[in-house]
Amino acid sequence: MRAVVVRSFGGPEALEIEEVPVPPVGAGQVRIRVEAAGVNPVDAAVRAGTLVAGGLTECREVHGIGWDVAGVVEETGPGAGGFAPGDRVIGLADRLDLPLGAYAEQIVLDAGAVAHAPVHATATQAATLPLNVLTADQALDLAGLTEGRTLLVTGAAGGVGGYAVELGVARGLRVVAVAGAGDEQLVRGFGAEFFVPRDAELGSAVRDLVPGGVDGAVDAAAVGTAALTAVRGGGSLVAVLGGAAPVPLRGTRVTNVWIRADGSRLAELVKLADGGRLTYRVAGVLPLDRAVEAHERLAAGGLRGRLVLVP
Repeated sequence: MRAVVVRSFGGPEALEIEEVPVPPVGAGQVRIRVEAAGVNPVDAAVRAGTLVAGGLTECREVHGIGWDVAGVVEETGPGAGGFAPGDRVIGLADRLDLPLGAYAEQIVLDAGAVAHAPVHATATQAATLPLNVLTADQALDLAGLTEGRTLLVTGAAGGVGGYAVELGVARGLRVVAVAGAGDEQLVRGFGAEFFVPRDAELGSAVRDLVPGGVDGAVDAAAVGTAALTAVRGGGSLVAVLGGAAPVPLRGTRVTNVWIRADGSRLAELVKLADGGRLTYRVAGVLPLDRAVEAHERLAAGGLRGRLVLVP
């Protein structure tokens, strides 16, 4: 089968398509025929060697690329209950120690990293869901806010930020969204009660809307201390990007969200998507052999939603 791998770190040109053996299925695993794979910023970090430099994974001869997958179960191993060949599924490849990722014609995942796909979504739409929605959901868990509290979301027009707004609203939170001025209508459509343009002085602008500051923040845009100035003393801030957490001034609780695959929770979030509570945003679809172009477009910025690769 074909797969995209990295043998030498670098720019988009470091992505190579190779013929590789079909991966075997072990106990508690499923092999998925990939119909679509999402393209995420973390994929660029793997390709560039940033994760190796940061000590998050070891340098190997071959690094697989791609976390998000949507496809059809081809084979199940012993103990992979709940799934059968022919099932349409989505999943998250969150292990950095494997030589193959989701940019491939087939992938093997632990059954616990997989959920049945949304009924009312195409494979390309569904492939944009796992990494971004689970990151947003786990960030909100860490923020620890109860119904009626106020939540700041930076990067609210992005993949993680957009879901953080929608999931925050679904949890009964009052959301202050930060994004580009041209994205106000978009993020208000996600349910944000308040809007602050990203070029504003964040602390003052948010406190004008929410006196005393918000109860918590999900910092999806990695603005760090600027987001913390908008949080009340004793509140919480969750940094989405590793290493982007600011110093916990004023008794705030500051944490990083380190995404983990969670098929059971993903299945619950799929129900929200099928109920129209989550918004799919596909920025474009390209064939697998144009992965380099996809990463060039990702690096150029300005995307609204995720690019998707189709084998």
